[in-house]
Amino acid sequence: MIKVAIILGSTRPGRNGAAVAAWVLENAKKRSDAEFELVDIKDYSLPLLDEPIPPSQGRYSQPHTKIWAAKIDSFDAFIFVTAEYSHGIPGALKNAIDFLYREWNNKAAGFVSYGGSANGARAVEQLRLVMGEMQIADVRAQVALSLQSDFENYTVFKPSPRHEQTLTAMLDQVIAWGGALKTLRAK
Repeated sequence: MIKVAIILGSTRPGRNGAAVAAWVLENAKKRSDAEFELVDIKDYSLPLLDEPIPPSQGRYSQPHTKIWAAKIDSFDAFIFVTAEYSHGIPGALKNAIDFLYREWNNKAAGFVSYGGSANGARAVEQLRLVMGEMQIADVRAQVALSLQSDFENYTVFKPSPRHEQTLTAMLDQVIAWGGALKTLRAK
């Protein structure tokens, strides 16, 4: 059985992502083909990247980096829950990704986004570029939530029931790819 992290990618006070990530976890836990864990980057208090040696070298000097590396290394796949800020990904999420390299390699990722007019799609497009550099295989299916129609008054998360079908498809793909890539990492 593979382990999948649901990574909450916003650290902003009053963020909508906590409710979205809880919804993803609640639905994911109905499955029996993978283990799921919510990983909130806010809990890791990562400063702006402060490692003197590039992450690709894997020689981390900071205690917070070592803790973060051990957590990410323990997973086979990821679901990134991301807001769209200024047509892109939250800075805190990009920073958390940039701290590491090998710990991300040859794993799978899916995306759940939320935002205004584009429902977070532009943030996901940027994340897909970053995933390629991290050697993460990202899946096609994604959940895109609207601040206008999936949140009451832009703050209370009330997703349309249709999103559960898309979430299931994305989880199916992430679990299949995560399992396939696990065999690659075992070599």
